[in-house]
Amino acid sequence: MSPPPDQQNHDLLLDLGDVGSGSGRLLLMASRSDDLTAVDPRPETATTHHSRIAPRGKHTLPGRIRTFFAPGHILIILTVGAALIAALLKSPCRIRGWGAPEVYFGGCYSDWTGLWTSRGFASDPWAPFRTDSAFEYPILIAVVASLIAWLAHGLTRVSEILGIDAGANLVFYDLNFLAILALWIGTVLIVAKLAGIRYWVASMVAVAPGIIFAGFINWDMWAVASMVAAMWAFAKHRNVWAGVLIGLGTAVKVFPLFLVGAILVLAIRTARYYPLLITAAATAVTWLLVNLPMMLLNPGAWGVFYEFSSDRPPGWSSIWHTYATATDTEIPGQLLSSLAFWSFFILCAIIAVIGLTTKHRPRLAQLMFLIVAAFILVNKVYSPQFVLWIIPLLVLALPNWRDFLIFSAVELLHFWAIWAYLAGPISEYDVQHQLDEKLYLLAVAGHVVVLIYLMLRVIMDMYDPNQDRVRNSLRHADSQLLPDDDPSGAEFDGAPDRFVLRKRSKRPAAANSGLD
Repeated sequence: MSPPPDQQNHDLLLDLGDVGSGSGRLLLMASRSDDLTAVDPRPETATTHHSRIAPRGKHTLPGRIRTFFAPGHILIILTVGAALIAALLKSPCRIRGWGAPEVYFGGCYSDWTGLWTSRGFASDPWAPFRTDSAFEYPILIAVVASLIAWLAHGLTRVSEILGIDAGANLVFYDLNFLAILALWIGTVLIVAKLAGIRYWVASMVAVAPGIIFAGFINWDMWAVASMVAAMWAFAKHRNVWAGVLIGLGTAVKVFPLFLVGAILVLAIRTARYYPLLITAAATAVTWLLVNLPMMLLNPGAWGVFYEFSSDRPPGWSSIWHTYATATDTEIPGQLLSSLAFWSFFILCAIIAVIGLTTKHRPRLAQLMFLIVAAFILVNKVYSPQFVLWIIPLLVLALPNWRDFLIFSAVELLHFWAIWAYLAGPISEYDVQHQLDEKLYLLAVAGHVVVLIYLMLRVIMDMYDPNQDRVRNSLRHADSQLLPDDDPSGAEFDGAPDRFVLRKRSKRPAAANSGLD
């Protein structure tokens, strides 16, 4: 006799993963360390084509998940395989050097090797902390770069003693590559945890073409890992740790800070301000603790990044550079800073209004995706590696392979278009062998259009949650072990509305509990 439906759901959930502790109900991805002995209700073959429960795979051990083929192991294997492809794609430059224009033709450009010599790492691993520093990056990138440069110099000296010829710049590149790989693996696993019962969507992050091609240009993955780790800490009701991780991420790149903005919208809507206050306070304190020593002891070196960001003209692939190139117009750096800031401010206000007018409270990942996408849309520059910022958020906000592949295809076209465009002026090739400027502008336009398309798709899911795959999965599972409607919402998961910018329904709560 088969167990009742409720028991089947309970057993299936136990077989799929572990349930997080604390007041939040967050289903975790199963790992090898879990040793569960629940009954597996899945048949060996699908009973009907309408079945929402997949049949057991051939590697499934009924009632147990202690197996090498645990989801985490598979995701790690996929990520390492993707990193090997990335290493092969970068090998032309690693073998022949990073000289232009070959570095552009090969699509293997990396800031690491250029900064090694131009910013003084070749002679002094702690160059970013000198009073005459020209290192135009935030403080934690300076720390990471200097530590890796110091290690590269040390390993190079050891190799020389052993009679091995290893260039310090290559060691610096390889160490950075390995560090990014470790962060990539961590990001994939955290995304799987955040995805709850839909943990296989993390495979999109594991094999993302955007990361394969652009993940090893700069240090952006450090900020990406901090951002998703902060989301995980927040989902686990660890508000202080979430703030610490946001503060650390903001000391690498600014976009992790936008998580506070997403929390703010949900806090206003639910009138639950405690998570916001604690997370924001921890963020501010952490950022100050990281930045304050350099601000006081070497304000000139600390301010290089902010002066550079304020004064820089329109950067590659931004809407501002596209406009300036198409119209042959010059936009001064200070004016551009104002335009970019107020454009982003207006978009954030629109996102806040959307978050407060939807019939059902939006998910944290949806708001975060919209804010980061808005920043990318109007930022002064869109470097190829900025695609990393959006990939984990896209997977969590819109777990759809079709949209992900459309996004990846357009970003790859942009990736090659920007390198071909940069190679043109220095290649000395005939015009017919160079990329036409109009094609480059068309590639940037494609990137902008797809980004807006994805934002609209997420907004549609927010206004019509019946189309939201994450919420649908939770609703059909119908278990008290699972979050109500937001795997990363923590205090906001299942919270009733307290403030909205629309007329509230007068129906009783019981009749208003669905997602319609």
